[in-house]
Amino acid sequence: MFTGLVSDVGRILSIEDRGELKRIRIATSYDPKGIELGASIACCGPCLTAVETGTHAGQNWFEVDAAAETLARTTVGTWRAGTRINLERSLRIGDEMGGHIVTGHVDGIATIIARKDFDGMARFDIRAPHQIAKFIAEKGSVSLDGTSLTVNSVEGDDFSILLIPHTLAVTTWGDRKQGDPLNIEVDLMARYAARLMEAK
Repeated sequence: MFTGLVSDVGRILSIEDRGELKRIRIATSYDPKGIELGASIACCGPCLTAVETGTHAGQNWFEVDAAAETLARTTVGTWRAGTRINLERSLRIGDEMGGHIVTGHVDGIATIIARKDFDGMARFDIRAPHQIAKFIAEKGSVSLDGTSLTVNSVEGDDFSILLIPHTLAVTTWGDRKQGDPLNIEVDLMARYAARLMEAK
């Protein structure tokens, strides 16, 4: 379980093909001694399992395995050495719940259709996959590339978000541009509410 509050921006060091798996090494500021093998870490949205950790030449890193399902349904398959990704450690009892409940189970890939910068902030217009657009509501929450964000407006499959200077500075959002794909996870409560309505 996560909150969508990014705690580090990692960088892909290497990707190794292992049949249908990809072993991915990620540079991080996290202390590898504090990452237990088997721990869950949200990597730009998807919840991935730490399988190895270490330090080389003063650089901390951890490794994850991405399976075929993850590669097919998220942007993980597009990562290359040097790609910067948002990271978040899993929530612990007693941690501040500053974002919203995020599972790390990505629903699909959204696309940035426009970016407008002003006063140090940036407004992004985003197109969601049609099958999940119904779960996105004005003033509701959405996780994009592992970042908990508030929806400003909704029109059909399109919605907008506004990022403040701090978020642009401490996440990968400062680099984002028109045409970029994003991992999207809709609000868990919206998904369950819709399912209950369908059951009736």
